[in-house]
Amino acid sequence: MSKNLFSRKWLMVLLQVVAWILLFSLPFLLRPGQHQPAGKPESSSGVSLFYVVNNLFWVLLFYLNAMVFIPRVLYKRKFPAYVLTLVLLFIIYLAIGWINSIWLRDSDHFSMRIHILVTFFIFIFTLATSTAIRMGIDRIRADKLADEKENENLKTELSLLRSQVSPHFMFNVLNNMVALARKKSDLLEPSLIKLSSLMRYMLYDVEGEKVSLEKEIEYLESYIDLQKQRISKNIFIHSDFSDVDRSYEIEPMLLIPFVENAFKHGTGLVENAGIDIVLSAKNNRLQFNVRNRYSEESFEIKDKTSGIGLANVKRRLNLLYGKNHSLDVDKKDGWFTVTLNIILS
Repeated sequence: MSKNLFSRKWLMVLLQVVAWILLFSLPFLLRPGQHQPAGKPESSSGVSLFYVVNNLFWVLLFYLNAMVFIPRVLYKRKFPAYVLTLVLLFIIYLAIGWINSIWLRDSDHFSMRIHILVTFFIFIFTLATSTAIRMGIDRIRADKLADEKENENLKTELSLLRSQVSPHFMFNVLNNMVALARKKSDLLEPSLIKLSSLMRYMLYDVEGEKVSLEKEIEYLESYIDLQKQRISKNIFIHSDFSDVDRSYEIEPMLLIPFVENAFKHGTGLVENAGIDIVLSAKNNRLQFNVRNRYSEESFEIKDKTSGIGLANVKRRLNLLYGKNHSLDVDKKDGWFTVTLNIILS
């Protein structure tokens, strides 16, 4: 039974009413041709009243156990009190059944032994059913609440991780703007326009859970162009976004940390500095390769102050894509290489 079923109160009430009607009808359905045994006759009105009163007490037991005893006694681990309460109720039900049988049915065939056995089995059945249903509903509600909390926590964590990716990038770009302003470069105006579009993307376009790959690529291209302006022209920078079906959607700000990391560690005092960025997306698969030359000494120094980007994006990937992604990081022959594969839905 689905979890949503238990959230519809009117449906739950209807199901319970139907269940009780079916249950109370069973004796008449199973024994339609039963005749009154020889002896003192029982009036039909007395039998009906006996049956109604008796069943009302079982209904009362069912809901007392489900709505009072379980949440207020059993869940609080007051086991002796729970057992004592049930024993007292059983004795009360024996007395009620005996009084009902003598008073309403006026039967000469009453047997206390049979009455105890029948009452005991019905008592246990009612308690077991009531307990199972109450605990089942509570479990479903607890699972639903846990799922809601987990989803809310994931949203909060992803929002935090996303926000932690951006500040380092912004500092780099703003520093570049300051340098262009000091040089009174003609590149300042187009750079500011690109920065404005980047900020618009970061502040507004990423509000949704996903963005088009087209917008993410435009963001990467603008970022790369802005970085090229501040670094030496002798540094080899290659980017290829041609083999991409741009209609796919991905999580926003997911690819930029890899590119940011490449510029962070692949420029500066790095011999034969170079950065290579290749993105492909087709047949529901995305592959992103970013590699850069690095200096071991420079890499260690920078990691102490700004190495949180990759850690954050790894966490985001695990939360968002789980087993539908793989991330390989390799350092070999002076190259730092990151390869990201994602199965796109």
